[in-house]
Amino acid sequence: MVKLSTEQKVTFRRDGYIILRGFFSDAEAAKLYQVATHDDHLNKNALDLSDQAGKKTKLSLWFTPGNDVFGYLTRSEKMILAISDLLDDNSPVCHYHSKLMQKEPKIGGAWEWHQDYGYWYKNQFMFPDQLISVMVALSPANKQNGCLQVIKGSHKLGRLNHGFAGEQVGADKVMVDNALKTMELIFVELKPGDTLFFHSNLLHRSEANLSDYPRWSLISCYSLQSNLAYNETSKSWKVPVEVVPDEALLQWEAQSLENADFLKKENDPALKPTGWEEK
Repeated sequence: MVKLSTEQKVTFRRDGYIILRGFFSDAEAAKLYQVATHDDHLNKNALDLSDQAGKKTKLSLWFTPGNDVFGYLTRSEKMILAISDLLDDNSPVCHYHSKLMQKEPKIGGAWEWHQDYGYWYKNQFMFPDQLISVMVALSPANKQNGCLQVIKGSHKLGRLNHGFAGEQVGADKVMVDNALKTMELIFVELKPGDTLFFHSNLLHRSEANLSDYPRWSLISCYSLQSNLAYNETSKSWKVPVEVVPDEALLQWEAQSLENADFLKKENDPALKPTGWEEK
């Protein structure tokens, strides 16, 4: 397994993100998309969140990576090695949660400007530099279908205040506007299998999907075992990932997500306005 280059690690520290093209093969991306669109447990456990215009963003979120194809992806050797390289720490890598993002044609809602640590700060994770998110494109992502947008280098701002925008938690608008005047806006256009790694304080958003084509992606979030969380009720964030070979995704027999520990909307204060707003 080839480790990331020094230049790639420098780019991540400077920009707050890095894109690895073809990190997962066409065959792997196709298998993931097939499962994503046909596993009834993902659909049954999907959450609908409204943006400020009332359009819906649908996601299914679970914590513990299993022996399904998504578990094999999140536990793959190349994934964990890349994360270890980017976080540049010897502490074991733990899987916090994964979510399947489902933006359907014409109706898929926008996602407001935010930082992931703007959410996770409430869970009292101590060190944002030990948290990372990884987006794997399962279908093409482009400007037409509402691809992710990031503000290059915005992770260096530190954590911004967040409050509710529709049913979503968004970053302080004045600070976001100032960041857009100061730093470069990047549209993260991806082909299936392309993978984006980004810092927990990187500002990012996406537009509604007004195209005729879906935009599906998997976003997996990781922490280091040394990164304590004092207000997090799930358990996976402190359990080192049981790494599997890269070929497991295509070659190993996979289970369904029937027994996955899915997030329920009523159980997560970060998905409810009551008690979450910044004071």
